[in-house]
Amino acid sequence: MNRCFLLFFVLLAVSCSENATGISSKNADSAKIIESINVVRTKFNDSIRFLNQKNIWGDLSGRKTLTFTDDFVTFKGNVDFIKVDRDQYDVMGKAVSGKNKVSLSGVVRRVSDKHLNFEGRISQVINGKKFVRTRRTTFMDEGKGKFWRLQNKVNGEGFVEYIDIYY
Repeated sequence: MNRCFLLFFVLLAVSCSENATGISSKNADSAKIIESINVVRTKFNDSIRFLNQKNIWGDLSGRKTLTFTDDFVTFKGNVDFIKVDRDQYDVMGKAVSGKNKVSLSGVVRRVSDKHLNFEGRISQVINGKKFVRTRRTTFMDEGKGKFWRLQNKVNGEGFVEYIDIYY
């Protein structure tokens, strides 16, 4: 019985040592290695995230000139481009001249050097007549100047009008 007691205390003493509790210098070293690998992975992922946010077609952020022209009326205003993603912008602006007004708000995605895809709302009041465009449409650089022109040029009454964003 005394021998069993003695054996029990020896086992208890051995099991309470540092190596028996799982804390060893090998485990601490591997934890440091894992942490350093995680730091490197985070830096690598951040650099990829930065590259994925970089514009392909150049930055359009800022204020641009918005013009409206038809056979009888021409007036100007401003539109603001706020970058939200790679080559994608929230846009909001208006042009006003007396009772005539054109406003646009929505999202523009630049898909080429000459094309801006617009999804949102273009509303206008010209000579007391309202017209609203809500379909997806394109602004295109037609090579006639430094502007993108709305390609949906025909209004609700069948007349051609030009809405341009100058760059």
